[in-house]
Amino acid sequence: MVEWCLPQDIDLEGVEFKSMASGSHKIQSDFIHATHWVYFSYFRKGPFFGLACFANMPVESELERGARMKSVGILSPSYTLLYRYMHFLENQVRHQLETPGHYSHLAAFYEDKKGVLCASPGSGGSLPPVYWLPSIHRYMYPEMKITHPAGCMSQFIKFFGEQILILWKFALLRKRILIFSPPPVGVVCYRVYCCCCLANVSLPGIGGTVPESKPFFYVNVADIQSLEVEVSYVACTTEKIFEEKRELYDVYVDNQNVKTHHDHLQPLLKINGADREKYRRLNEQRQMLLYSQEVEDDYNPCEEDLFVLFFLEQNNRIFQTLLEVSASQDKTLTAEHARGMGLDPQGDRSFLMDLLEAYGIDVMLVIDNPCCP
Repeated sequence: MVEWCLPQDIDLEGVEFKSMASGSHKIQSDFIHATHWVYFSYFRKGPFFGLACFANMPVESELERGARMKSVGILSPSYTLLYRYMHFLENQVRHQLETPGHYSHLAAFYEDKKGVLCASPGSGGSLPPVYWLPSIHRYMYPEMKITHPAGCMSQFIKFFGEQILILWKFALLRKRILIFSPPPVGVVCYRVYCCCCLANVSLPGIGGTVPESKPFFYVNVADIQSLEVEVSYVACTTEKIFEEKRELYDVYVDNQNVKTHHDHLQPLLKINGADREKYRRLNEQRQMLLYSQEVEDDYNPCEEDLFVLFFLEQNNRIFQTLLEVSASQDKTLTAEHARGMGLDPQGDRSFLMDLLEAYGIDVMLVIDNPCCP
């Protein structure tokens, strides 16, 4: 149940399920603090992004059945602001466990931050638009660096390995991607964020015909109705029941296993030679970056930037070539073009066909489809 909130007229239906991930009562935590078990989760609520901190404290109370569990969260139209308030939420959820019913700190926080977190609170006013990754430049602004200590993007790629190239293709095609993981869900929310970053394109005129790549972060059964109408999203869940609800997703990720139930998407699950080459180059650039950090003390580029820019440049190269071919007289895309885009003419044929259809690019694909694998 929602115990307390400001403003009081805002629609919070279902937010209690989002801020307490299913199965959270069974785990210890992402972060251990004395007798409290604390962890974070990101989520979406209508036009807002949310961040909640959950904690569990043992108590000698029959009424509370031996445990007191609370979650303190905030909603904002801007996802990039949320990470700034992690420490505050962590302190407040511990405070609420120890002294329940005292909300003065939360009320003061709302009064201080309401102009930043929400320009139009309440259910009656018009809401500001939600902007997701409005721009990418050489050094991403600090608000984008929502990392756990080792860096979320580097951990993301280490976790998935070459499978990152499969996720990249599905993200670029704006497919509905659902990531399953048992709780805690904090690190998995970072994987959602990273997956969306794979699909960045900075060329003007690209993406107008495709839906926005939206991070939904944590979802559960209370979100089924809203997910039914979404044509593109990336989300994570702790509820295994979602695997059976195939109408809600195109791609299902369980641990490092990426799968799809759509026959026409099956070819995209295969790692090809061009994928391996991209992964090799990515690791090579990472090693060069780490070496430069050791040698040049005053040069401290961010590993997160490297990964995001790697895929941004890869995506730009693909779409720049496609736009040039579509503007040519014969509009013919050849195997040579595919190789120039860093793609495998045969292994990525299905991906290219889906890409042309999804983005509405008028190009004729003349790469032969071999009759034998």
